Amino acid sequence: MPRKSEYAKPTRSQKKKSDAKKSAAPSGKAEPSTVASSTRPWSNQEIAALLDRIGDILSILGENRFKIIAYQRAADVIEHSSRGVQDIWAGDPANLRAIDGVGEAIAEKLDELFRTGKMSYYEKIRAQVPEGLVELLAIPGVGPKTVAKFWKEFNITTLDELKHALEDPEKNLPGIGEKTIENLKQGIGTIGLHTTRVWLAVAFYFAQELMQELHQAAGASIQKISTGGSLRRMRPTIGDIDLLAVSNKPQTVIDAFVKLPQVREVLAKGDTKASIVAHNGMQADLRVLEPKNWGTALQYFTGSKEHNIRVRDIALKKGLSLSEWSYTRIKSGKEIFCETEEQVYAMLGMDWMPPELREASGEIEAALKHTLPKLIRFEDLKGDLQCHSKWSDGSATIREMAEGARARGLKYIAITDHSQGLGVARGLDPKRTREQWKEIDALNSAYDGAFRVLKSVEVEIHADGSLDLPDDLLAGYDIVLATTHSALNQSREKITARVLKAMHHPLVDIFGHPTGQLIGTREPSALDLEQVYRAAIETGTILEIDGTSERMDLTDVNARRAVELGCKLVIDSDAHNPDGFDDLHWGIAMARRGWITKKDVLNTLEWDELRKRLKRNL
Repeated sequence: MPRKSEYAKPTRSQKKKSDAKKSAAPSGKAEPSTVASSTRPWSNQEIAALLDRIGDILSILGENRFKIIAYQRAADVIEHSSRGVQDIWAGDPANLRAIDGVGEAIAEKLDELFRTGKMSYYEKIRAQVPEGLVELLAIPGVGPKTVAKFWKEFNITTLDELKHALEDPEKNLPGIGEKTIENLKQGIGTIGLHTTRVWLAVAFYFAQELMQELHQAAGASIQKISTGGSLRRMRPTIGDIDLLAVSNKPQTVIDAFVKLPQVREVLAKGDTKASIVAHNGMQADLRVLEPKNWGTALQYFTGSKEHNIRVRDIALKKGLSLSEWSYTRIKSGKEIFCETEEQVYAMLGMDWMPPELREASGEIEAALKHTLPKLIRFEDLKGDLQCHSKWSDGSATIREMAEGARARGLKYIAITDHSQGLGVARGLDPKRTREQWKEIDALNSAYDGAFRVLKSVEVEIHADGSLDLPDDLLAGYDIVLATTHSALNQSREKITARVLKAMHHPLVDIFGHPTGQLIGTREPSALDLEQVYRAAIETGTILEIDGTSERMDLTDVNARRAVELGCKLVIDSDAHNPDGFDDLHWGIAMARRGWITKKDVLNTLEWDELRKRLKRNL
């Protein structure tokens, strides 16, 4: 895995921001609301948030479990869909039935939402529960039944009312046990401690630091240790860090964990689990297990929730109940322990699934059919086709960048310093470009075939779709990557036409970080990716997964859709110093989450083979 790279430190675009702000990302789905406007566009995230909220309300109302799961399932699929659900609808609710998890009832409700800006079913059930009640579900360990009990037995409907009741629980909450009261107080105390999510790289390096420190503190008491949750699944942003360990001396491990130098506050400490808030504001939870429980616990705490629901349903059909501790035969009550995840899945006739795939997006069906893809690995990459040097906004020489890439096993890099139009990045004009080429030629001569530096550029696509450099200069590069950095707020029609014009240029080989997103600070542009995919296939333009922590662009779902349609990809680091090449790992993570294999990614090829695949050379 990567060494600690530039994303454990302030990045080039965020040097003036505080540490807390530099790693901040959106904290989750926005509060759903229906607006009376038939022309209002609905994002997949908004639709998913609305369906999730319906599931929460139905849970509080005690509705049928399968009805609740249906809404949760639809929300999960829609959130991870690479196509806009409103685009799929296109005025006909029957089109929505093509979306996995969307049945007739949900399709009709979404049709109403898209036509009128309202969903009468949501308004109806929302009126059945007091406003603020759903927010109590944000308390760790508090489920729908508990929330319903607060409401119906104690008339508690808001967080403030619950806090007040906890001041004198014997009087205000009769019948609620002392342990539950203490858990409620601790749970409420965690709300608001950190309201943002952090980039994958930030969480990854911090988790590695915690595990290393814990190993040193607890020594041989720890037999195994791993991350879980969204971090193990390598999602682009991470909330809390979940850690699991195997030990025959759990108290020794727990004691060591809560005394680590990174700990600012101990939220909870028990015999086998503890929760802390670190000085950086991140929360980390540790669970210590017996060896016999490792497989089921690691599978359970890795998630995702929807993946686990599907796995448990399959187990039930086989007469088994699956928990984080074991399988249990329903008829006899006999427990079956699994020390590995492979055993957990094998019990159900499934292949082991890489954690990155566990989002209930087809991996379970593939595991049952033994048709899971062989996902791309970092070791498959031969080169990096986007990196920068001191010639523009990088902080290292071309030789230093080349040596950084060589140290990571790469065989070639493309120096893609910015073109002249991006003045803020000291973009290169034709004169400086030709000077840079001389330096690259000299460096390649010195390497004598042991490594290759490609002449390239990150050419700006102007607002009208024209390119920032003349054709005679573009023809002299080995490879050209085109991107957008300005006018990203253009309408869907304008920015799509702009990008398509550039993609049809015969000397544009790669379209880089397509949506222009900066996680936590800038939303993706309104670009119509379906048209981009079709243009990429038509023109032979390669699409990029930019692995920079703040970009992750293309996203996992978008990359998967692109490959499904027949597009080819490259995975790049967008490194601005030698350590930045480590960020290829985050690009690989997005690719693996998108079901991408080695054959889908062209910079897994040697340069001589790759250059034959470029449209400029066809």
